[in-house]
Amino acid sequence: MDTNDQHSVLLIEDTASLARVYLEYLRDGPYEIMVADTGRSALDAVSRQTFSAILLDLRLPDMDGMDILRELTKREVKSSVVVITAHGSVNIAVDAMRSGAVDFLLKPFSADRLRVTLENAIERFRLREAVDNLTDDFTSDDYVNFIGSSPVMQEVYRIIESAAPSKATTFITGESGTGKELCAEAIHKKSPRAAERFITLNCAAIPRDLMESEIFGHVKGAFTDASSDRDGAASLADGGTLFLDEICEMDLLLQTKLLRFIQTGRIQKVGGDVEEPVDVRFVCATNRNPLQAVADGEFREDLYYRLHVIPIHLPPLRDRDKDIILIANRLLLEFAREEGKLFRGFDGDAAGVFARYSWPGNVRQMQNVLRNIVVLNDGEQVTFDMLPSEFTGAASLGTSLARPSTPLPASLPAELSHLQQEGTHLQGEAAIVPLWRIERRAIEDAIERCGGNIPRAAAFLEVSPSTLYRKLQSWDKSVKEDL
Repeated sequence: MDTNDQHSVLLIEDTASLARVYLEYLRDGPYEIMVADTGRSALDAVSRQTFSAILLDLRLPDMDGMDILRELTKREVKSSVVVITAHGSVNIAVDAMRSGAVDFLLKPFSADRLRVTLENAIERFRLREAVDNLTDDFTSDDYVNFIGSSPVMQEVYRIIESAAPSKATTFITGESGTGKELCAEAIHKKSPRAAERFITLNCAAIPRDLMESEIFGHVKGAFTDASSDRDGAASLADGGTLFLDEICEMDLLLQTKLLRFIQTGRIQKVGGDVEEPVDVRFVCATNRNPLQAVADGEFREDLYYRLHVIPIHLPPLRDRDKDIILIANRLLLEFAREEGKLFRGFDGDAAGVFARYSWPGNVRQMQNVLRNIVVLNDGEQVTFDMLPSEFTGAASLGTSLARPSTPLPASLPAELSHLQQEGTHLQGEAAIVPLWRIERRAIEDAIERCGGNIPRAAAFLEVSPSTLYRKLQSWDKSVKEDL
């Protein structure tokens, strides 16, 4: 944070002694602090002035702090809100963040914790303003290494554009396969450090006893296999960006050493006795909920505060609308070129299945599926019968295909009323319509409503397309035998 600028802060705290303590903690910082001792006076202050950050105690005499937070969100107040509570829990923190808070503080907390949290909150406010002022519309299908221009990804691109020039730590979350490393690379390439090195370290892939050496390096003789001095990822990334993937999997003891590195900007190699200054920009990522990892005692809370400055959440592939087919076509052409195949696109049935599939493994899963298709098949287009069994099996369609956004209209009895009309003059058992006739009419009706597209009709009926093909063939065969 730029210490030459004064940042307006609203402290909402009804206990005068605590308010004085917090003001003393922040006395030497670049802050202009206003104190409000009730919810009403706080909301009045917000209506008159824009604050970079708001420190909100959840226990106030006239209003509940969560109600104030929701009111700030309703008013679209841009200030970064940090909630303060003496009754902290993951549930309270999650509820607060869902209601618009950017962070939380659990009483009692130190001066350093308050300063770091406030600095992070102000940095987020600055970033939000930059994002709001960014006029670029990322409608191109390509952004750095990303493919796609869906609305959710355009928001990600805007955050990257605004966050990249800063040295502030960026914390990327998202499901496995959503492109967290691509996001980290994009931040590096858009930053003033782009000419320097981008070093990646996967905290889940390196054995625990080797991780410290991988980060900080070692000197000759530090351990049995240390035959020479070796630089770690931190030294290699000096002047550039250090990307710590799966950060929540890091050993707790090593987390302590990483925290000290972040605070001091200095490292000490394993087996060494000299500290070296290192200038890196940290980017971290995890597919877990970091707050839950803190609650479970698997991730240090103070490290979370240091790293979780600018959050970026990458949406799953299933939420990226038209990007799905765009990415699939791009990957198909790439793999076809590598394998010397003729593929140029998808036919309607295959494209429809790809668009509706939920992609639990995201882009990484799509890469594997398309590689499989290209290696085992050839042709101008990918057709339905080339798709792996996970796309064509009944279980897959029932669990992995997203439900259609516009279901078939009307209820089954209404759609089959014409079958019942034949037996309206009958009573009791004689009026029962055979099950096979109901099933056949339902299937034929679904195919008709889907314009003859059998795979699409199968998706609506939540069965395998092969089931429909088999039943249609059997009915056709029975008709011919009757003739």
